[in-house]
Order: sequence, then C-alpha cells, then structure tokens
Amino acid sequence: MPFIITDPCIETKDTACVDVCPVDCIHPRKDEPEFATATMLYIHPEECIDCGACVPACPVAAIYESVDATPSHQKDLIEANAIYRNGDADSIAKAEALVKGHVAAHADIMAVPAAERQAAHAKF
Repeated sequence: MPFIITDPCIETKDTACVDVCPVDCIHPRKDEPEFATATMLYIHPEECIDCGACVPACPVAAIYESVDATPSHQKDLIEANAIYRNGDADSIAKAEALVKGHVAAHADIMAVPAAERQAAHAKF
C-alpha cells in the first residue's frame, strides 16, 4: 500500500494534496457529495502511483509514504485508507467507523490542533 493519510487530516480536510495529485486518487474531493460528511481524506491504494506529490503539499503533515513509515499509534488509519471507496456507502461507513474509533481511542492527541498534531505525536 502506498501513501497513508493520518490523523492530522481529521476535521481539517485541506485539499492541497488533492490539487497536486496527478491521478486523482485522494477522496473525497470538495466537489464530491461525500466531502461534507467525511471526517478526513483518504488515498485510494490502487489508484495511487507513488509519486509523492501529496506529501509536501499537505499543510498539516498528515501523509506518510508507506505502511512502515506510519507511526504505530496511527496504524488503524491504514485500514481506513485501504477500504475507503468513493461512492460506495458501505466502504465509506467502514472507513469512517475506523476513524471515529481512532478519535475515541486517542482523545489526548486529538485535542491538539491539527497543525500541531503531527509534531505532538512524539510526546504521546
């Protein structure tokens, strides 16, 4: 699985990464109906071409380049990225349930503003 979007994106949903993606693999986009209700953005693992353009574009440093690079306390979000499929209500519900579980299990870090969350992970 290529790139993973993690918890700094939760409730941020900055779409700078979407704008630079050459293959449109990050969902939901602002023009997709799921955007309004999604907790975060997701990278479709089969559509991603591993170009890495999204990483420097993300203003909250929420994107990791691999499963191995994803911090252990954010590993549950790997599955959320893996199963989210835009337009598929069941996969969206499953991915969102995983994200909500992550938020509930990590209330301490989720209380940190998104722009500071990635750096704060080292303290938790």
